[in-house]
Amino acid sequence: MAQSVGIKDVARVAGVSVGTVSNVINRPDSVGPDTRARVLSAIDRLGYVRSESARQLRAGRSRIMGLLVLDMGNPFFVDVARGAERAARDAGLGVMVCNSAQSPGEEAEYLSLFAEQRVRGVLLTPADATGRNIGAFRRHGIPFVLVDRVAEGTTECSVSVDDVAGGALAVRHLIDAGHRSIAYVSGPPGFNQVRDRRTGALTALAEAGLGPDALRELPTERLDVAAGRDAGARLLGLSRRPTAVFCANDLLALGVLQSLFAAGVAVPDDLALVGYDDIEFAAAAAVPLTSVRQPAATMGALAAGLLLEETGAGGDPAAHEHRRVVLQPELVVRRSSLSAR
Repeated sequence: MAQSVGIKDVARVAGVSVGTVSNVINRPDSVGPDTRARVLSAIDRLGYVRSESARQLRAGRSRIMGLLVLDMGNPFFVDVARGAERAARDAGLGVMVCNSAQSPGEEAEYLSLFAEQRVRGVLLTPADATGRNIGAFRRHGIPFVLVDRVAEGTTECSVSVDDVAGGALAVRHLIDAGHRSIAYVSGPPGFNQVRDRRTGALTALAEAGLGPDALRELPTERLDVAAGRDAGARLLGLSRRPTAVFCANDLLALGVLQSLFAAGVAVPDDLALVGYDDIEFAAAAAVPLTSVRQPAATMGALAAGLLLEETGAGGDPAAHEHRRVVLQPELVVRRSSLSAR
């Protein structure tokens, strides 16, 4: 393996001191043009690349923020990352994107990695419902902002969507379409988002004079298409099948749709279907999917802005105040919930 070229090598080839090479790199106007040209020639000839990590370690200020999300296979989180990356880039920072795969264990490992790398701050969608990972990470003194979750019981910033309102939007729409028996494919019950969307669904039922028995919950271990297919198979096996299904996210809804389609169950004529997130694939599904839209890119950008402000990259950190930003969802109605009957 070829040995990396260091600043001492550049100084030796250029016939100058290490300090002069450092000045050429960091303060070029402080070095005469002839000397500067000689040093730049040596840098070009040797292929020297400055160690940005070493420079950041000396300065104690990283130019990287971490982003840890539940599932990068979910286009919703891709949009969150896109919004965060755009805001970070505008401030001259980069983003290290990691995927916890909905695993508290993997989340803990990545948070440890962020601490080792001394990132400037972290944007986090928690996978650990107990809060232990957040508690352990807080001891490092690295600022973080919660994304797609309200910072309950903590002083940190958060950017989220009102999931109670979103769940109510979905189920109110189904009730207005005449449905009185609704399944909720919920995902892991430990996730705040899953619980809040269920709360919203029950609120809409209560408003319509319907009891909680009108909502049949089908929990899943994950929030992906495979879990949706499994939930769809369980739904088909029910002796008294609901007439509509609300899913905690679009990937679950797409999996349910696949199971229904394979069994010859027509959507929406036999069973209405509503998802959540309004990912790009929702509109492109075989039956375009009604969904509750979350402004994912906006969430990422706002969360990054709060983190930049707190760490001094986007304002005066002394003036920063922790805030909980709660955005409002929007129902996007498509064919999957509009029966021709």
